[in-house]
Amino acid sequence: MVAFDTRVRVTRAALRPAHGAVAVLADIGLHVGFYWRTVASLPFALTRYRRHVLTQISEVSFGTNSILAGGGTVGIVFAMSLAAAMTLGVETQRGLELVGMSTMAGMLSAIANTRELAPVVVAIALAAKVGTGFTAQIGAMRISDEIDALDTMAIRSIPFLAGTRVLAAVVCVIPIYMIGLLASYLSTRLVVVWWGTGSAGTYDYFFHLALQPQDLIYSMIKAVVFAVVVALVHCAYGYYASGGPAGVGRAAGRALRTAILAIGILDVLMTFALWGLVPQIPGMGV
Repeated sequence: MVAFDTRVRVTRAALRPAHGAVAVLADIGLHVGFYWRTVASLPFALTRYRRHVLTQISEVSFGTNSILAGGGTVGIVFAMSLAAAMTLGVETQRGLELVGMSTMAGMLSAIANTRELAPVVVAIALAAKVGTGFTAQIGAMRISDEIDALDTMAIRSIPFLAGTRVLAAVVCVIPIYMIGLLASYLSTRLVVVWWGTGSAGTYDYFFHLALQPQDLIYSMIKAVVFAVVVALVHCAYGYYASGGPAGVGRAAGRALRTAILAIGILDVLMTFALWGLVPQIPGMGV
């Protein structure tokens, strides 16, 4: 009998990693299914729940989530963009001076800020401020059985809760992206021209030479895609939250980690997809 119990314990210990892997795959499948159903429900949410979409836009813009007003997200994005772009300007100026190409600082500023820095900064701020609010709101509804009540009243919970928030995030991310991009441009120019030894005319010439309307469009596409991903991830974690208020807090933390990881991976993939593995330098013939 003792030998049998020992074999059972050994078998369970051996199978525990497999059970953990299966649980992880099941959780991934659950979230991917949620993302698919949410994206597919966006037209329904836009037509059937237009008033709730407008409510969410107002909430994200001026309410408790506040991307534009009292919550300070614009200030956060502005400060983060200034700091990151200043670092970019300092290292660009120092690095190019070492090889005698400091005149190219304006070109690197236009390319790096537009293609990489501004969309990523805005996406991280969106995840930290607005996304966590989505998780907390939907998670609180889950643990208080409000989502089950919506289903009972024949209200489709996914388009009503997630679809409307995804649409609101897409609408509200555009102005804050523009503010962050402008802050990045101003900050890099401040470092290179005012505090550094760069020529204002040379900097502006290469900046405008490298900055193409196509790059601005692609950069905005990246910001919008990041906003969709952030809203989907945070809504999914809130929708499947469990374990009371503490579970909602854990869900918000996991959603933030997942969103930041997804932003990093998507940034690399979208850069290759939009600008190619070997990007062209506008105006330089290469």
